[in-house]
Amino acid sequence: MTLIVKRISQLMAPSIFLLGIYVVLHGHLTPGGGFAGGVLIAGAFVLLILAFGSEESRNVVLEWRATASESIGLFLFWFLAVLGLMQGGIFFLNTIAKTRPGLPFHLFSAGIIPLCNVAIGMEVAATLFSVFLCLAIFKMRETP
Repeated sequence: MTLIVKRISQLMAPSIFLLGIYVVLHGHLTPGGGFAGGVLIAGAFVLLILAFGSEESRNVVLEWRATASESIGLFLFWFLAVLGLMQGGIFFLNTIAKTRPGLPFHLFSAGIIPLCNVAIGMEVAATLFSVFLCLAIFKMRETP
């Protein structure tokens, strides 16, 4: 890719990443959530790999990090579901008490939903990024 594409990608990727984090964290208050934010986060990494190539990016982003993030996201989501089962006998019971508006930390007014959004965001971002890496590796092996 040209120098212009690389430079614009370097400038845009952090903004896209921060937007993805914002969408994940505020998904229970605004449109979006874990899936939409995860897609944005994965898109930021994919943009950098497309701009710089997979050989240069492989030094920065390793495949095992994507696999570990995917596993952590799945475990966190499962843990939140089972936590409700252990505390109240109901799968996915909202175990964090809802706060009233106007109190400190009212961002967590939805109970465990923001934590579920974080888990889903990690899972979706890592999965989409892993799929992209697998397709890129397969394409590299296919070309002579």
